[in-house]
Amino acid sequence: MRLALLAATIAAGLLGASPAWTQNISGAGSTFAFPVLQSWSQAYQREQSDAEFQPVGSGLDYEPIGSQAGMMRLRAGDVDFGTTDVPLGPEELKASALTQFPIVMGGVVAAVNLPGLKSGQLKLTGPLLADIYLGRIKTWSDPAIRDLNLELSLPDAAIAVIRRQDGSGTTFNFTDYLSKVSPEWQARIGRALAVDWPVGTGAKGNGGMADAIKATPNSIGYVEFAQAQRSGLSSALLKNRAGNFVAPSQQSFQAAARDADWSSAREFNLLLTDSASAEAYPIVATTFAVVSAKKPASQRVRMAIAFFRWSAASGAKRATDLGYVPLPSQLVEQVEANWRTLLGAPN
Repeated sequence: MRLALLAATIAAGLLGASPAWTQNISGAGSTFAFPVLQSWSQAYQREQSDAEFQPVGSGLDYEPIGSQAGMMRLRAGDVDFGTTDVPLGPEELKASALTQFPIVMGGVVAAVNLPGLKSGQLKLTGPLLADIYLGRIKTWSDPAIRDLNLELSLPDAAIAVIRRQDGSGTTFNFTDYLSKVSPEWQARIGRALAVDWPVGTGAKGNGGMADAIKATPNSIGYVEFAQAQRSGLSSALLKNRAGNFVAPSQQSFQAAARDADWSSAREFNLLLTDSASAEAYPIVATTFAVVSAKKPASQRVRMAIAFFRWSAASGAKRATDLGYVPLPSQLVEQVEANWRTLLGAPN
């Protein structure tokens, strides 16, 4: 599935590109951020269409193919920017002549398909979730689950585990969390875009995960929050590091984002899982845009930055309406500085 972002000549002019520029720009990567990118693109297109200068060319295509595939496409020179839910390390960025910046945040929820169960009723802990994905806990009637949920009537049924089969930033953040809360998971599986899953049925993309959970009775999976909401999936409460069972919500995601120390993170290389905040949901992820750091910045990179600059300034409400967390204002300032320093973008 492709989404078209129609860039206008006025946007190009703001960043020093020629008003006559008509080439396409393209991006690929995160399925986690696809819904908000789609919403932003539609609003951006309408806004630029109403401007004094009319849009030219066929715009920008974004393909939600997963973080790993997006980075592969970027490095191969097939797209002008990639998006990933896994920050690249400073040395990796330097070696590839790339730069990255955050564009939006959101939650990765434990979604379940259990008869009669509503969101926020089932309680899970990180170690218990790891044991389910390790195959150690096999049924919903297991005492470890039952003792946390005495008020619920859980089925005596096998747990149908759903997991990603593609290289995924959502998987990275999920397995990073499990590695932090389960020594066994850390020792046996670890964190990665794709791991050697001990159990489970594979699905592709956040949308594919949601569809698979919805179609499979007694299943559990991990899905981006907005996708889970749109699919009508029930989400479990998760016990955070402070010992509180927290529901996934914008407020609990914001608690993790609020306490993050972005100022000390080189090249924005920071993960938000397992926050120490008492109010934070424990699996919060950030989506990053990655572009060439070569100078002078190409017109195609400048056009991409024009879109992300617009989204940071004007896209917050749309992100919030979809269940995401817009970048805090202080972080937006850091991103703007990154553009000025590394890409030569004007103030």
